[in-house]
Amino acid sequence: MRHKNTHLAQTLRKNQTKEEAKIWYQFLRKYPLQFRRQFQFGNYIVDFYCAKAKLVVELDGSQHYDPQKISYDTQRTEYLQSLGLKVLRYANNEINKEFEQVCQSIDTEVKSRYFEG
Repeated sequence: MRHKNTHLAQTLRKNQTKEEAKIWYQFLRKYPLQFRRQFQFGNYIVDFYCAKAKLVVELDGSQHYDPQKISYDTQRTEYLQSLGLKVLRYANNEINKEFEQVCQSIDTEVKSRYFEG
């Protein structure tokens, strides 16, 4: 069964932000464990997902700091956690200014969840 958000997920992949493109093309695309872009869980679409590590990586632009969006993101994170997933969130400015640290943080989490967990 196709999810109702399949078209939206495809559109988001085609119209990714510059920060999503940077982390995808410079890090996650060739990571030793497969990451998927704009992956669907129920009614939600996550930015990046690694099934083997049960890890979600979310990049947050300024719109995520609106009070309504904060509430939505909290519900979304709680839902994903109920599925046994770990959610890592990074602000776009972290991708732009602290890229190596973000990549190291993701790598450390993958290793702890997959290789050591």
